[in-house]
Amino acid sequence: MPFKEDSKFKVQDSRFISGLIYVLPFAAAWVALFLGAYGVSPSMVLRVLGGVVFPFFDPGDVAEKAIILDIRLPRVLLAGLTGMALAGAGVTLQGVFRNPLVDPFILGISAGASLGCALSIGFFPSWPIQIMAFIFGLGAVAVTFSAAKMQGEISRLPLILAGVIVSAFFTAMVSIVKFLVDPMKLQSIVFWLMGSFALADWRMVWIAGGGVLAGLLPVFLMRWRLNVMSMGDDEARTLGIHLRRDRLILIVGSSLAVSLAVSVSGIIGWVGLMVPHLVRMLRGPDHRALVPQSIMGGAAFMIFADTIARNLTGFDIPVGIITAILGAPFFVFLMRKGGRENWGRA
Repeated sequence: MPFKEDSKFKVQDSRFISGLIYVLPFAAAWVALFLGAYGVSPSMVLRVLGGVVFPFFDPGDVAEKAIILDIRLPRVLLAGLTGMALAGAGVTLQGVFRNPLVDPFILGISAGASLGCALSIGFFPSWPIQIMAFIFGLGAVAVTFSAAKMQGEISRLPLILAGVIVSAFFTAMVSIVKFLVDPMKLQSIVFWLMGSFALADWRMVWIAGGGVLAGLLPVFLMRWRLNVMSMGDDEARTLGIHLRRDRLILIVGSSLAVSLAVSVSGIIGWVGLMVPHLVRMLRGPDHRALVPQSIMGGAAFMIFADTIARNLTGFDIPVGIITAILGAPFFVFLMRKGGRENWGRA
């Protein structure tokens, strides 16, 4: 009888945690809309947002309306979508490579996408930044994967080392671009590389939203296959999984989501590493729940980090600095634990 009671409580706790993860992005977005240099009351936020759907809620021509709809709401949505892309790609790549220390930043996707964006800004302004970011981001992860496979079966250490090497190479190429461009373009590249949502607008929101939908929808539909892949290649083939095809779809989808996110926000690291691990520690390794909850957790985390970035001081701190400050100690924590928490078969 006590065992049944314990099981019941565990199920209830699990449902509570799941519900909390799905609610957190909306709560974080709500708080972010009325926090800032210009104070806006929660009731005014409610009236402005309600006025978009129901005209009788519209407060009229007031300054708060422009601040909420034209400045803060696009920024909050862009932060949430970027967090979804980075965390969704992180949990996917960790499952594909069966390596808990993998994320888009470590595998070189972010560095590759940053080179594509820097080239577009510096030398090829007629080429869309998003296309350049996707091409170079996908190329970076392909080089990382190929380099790690040179020693045979891909394992944790060769993959991490290959990612570090590829990231260093693409970062060096970005430095060359920065050295060669004129000072005005250099300023844009440097500001973009630090990662920020200060220039968010509705066009960027649509771009990031398209990346999340096109890149993470296949991941969401195929998330149960990650459970099978985590058992090993031989077991996955025995169960009828087409490993080459499925890995290609998952890697391309993740690269697309991250590349488009990087193209509108700059380089923001550590989100794809931290959020999936936090969710995994709370909810376990089953990717059927882990993938959607990591995506929602990434949105909440990024909105929270951006809210800190724009309210911590009198000026706007690049959000990439905030995530790096939080991410470096977390990575040390994972290394100390050996990346073993709840990393098993679903």
